[in-house]
Amino acid sequence: MQAHERRIVVLATGGTIAGQAASAGDNLGYRAAQIGVGQLLAGLAGPAGFAIEGEQVAQIDSKDMDFGVWRTLAQRCAHWLAQEEVAGIVVTHGTDTMEETAFFLQAVLAPAKPVVLTGAMRPATSVAADGPQNLADALAVAGSGQARGVCVLFAGTVHGARDVQKVHGYRVDAFASGDAGAVAYVEEGRLRVLRAWPEGATVQAVQALPDPAQWPRVEIVSSHAGAGGAFVQALVKDGVRGLVVAGTGNGTVHQALEAALLQAQSQGVAVRRTSRCLQGRVLPHAGDRLPAAEGLTPVKARIALMLELMGR
Repeated sequence: MQAHERRIVVLATGGTIAGQAASAGDNLGYRAAQIGVGQLLAGLAGPAGFAIEGEQVAQIDSKDMDFGVWRTLAQRCAHWLAQEEVAGIVVTHGTDTMEETAFFLQAVLAPAKPVVLTGAMRPATSVAADGPQNLADALAVAGSGQARGVCVLFAGTVHGARDVQKVHGYRVDAFASGDAGAVAYVEEGRLRVLRAWPEGATVQAVQALPDPAQWPRVEIVSSHAGAGGAFVQALVKDGVRGLVVAGTGNGTVHQALEAALLQAQSQGVAVRRTSRCLQGRVLPHAGDRLPAAEGLTPVKARIALMLELMGR
């Protein structure tokens, strides 16, 4: 590789894209995070004019994602983004928590260059593995010169970090962006942009992230028929610093659960109200006693509140 050759860096964290099963016909009974970044990239050509460099940051099933991996991944992204010859970054990641990692990285990096998360719904050993095409498309996005910030590329569709959600547990097109819609499509290696690229400022700089053991504890509770407040009371007693409630409809909360949340709020616990609905946002009203979470899903509201509490 020449000294000033343009590069795209692939940071691997495991997931189904690196998974293996005993047979090519098994798309369910596989073990995630089995093959390394070198094998993922083998035989895969990146965009013309770019060298591809791989780094193994973690090797986990993303259902087991933790704060330590998040901080390390954010630090490695920041390191590579600072290199002038690096045009963008691709992160291979499991699909279960991909939307959370994307939101977190955008919040702590807000990069001008693209950071593209991708993965697979079928393991690498599948007779119809989707990982290689997703990875090739993600490289195309990273090298397009049109993308910026953190996004998710899946099944040829580019989603913004704030809007993306996993909406299906098995299909290869498992992600959607709700009311906001996709940002772009990748068609035969070319990026077709559909709307203005999402932007956002840094909420908490990656350099200021404390040791993961010191991150404030924020939990999610759900409102449903017959919901009570005992779980909230137990969490407060256990030292939780923030609570996100996944409410019904426009963030409505069962009266018994709401009473417990209001009590927790009066004791200094930060509370944010979201909705279980996959589309739309919670519209705040002047009479609300529990603040809405700026249109975020419960899992993303949890991250936002955690970062907010870090800065206090």
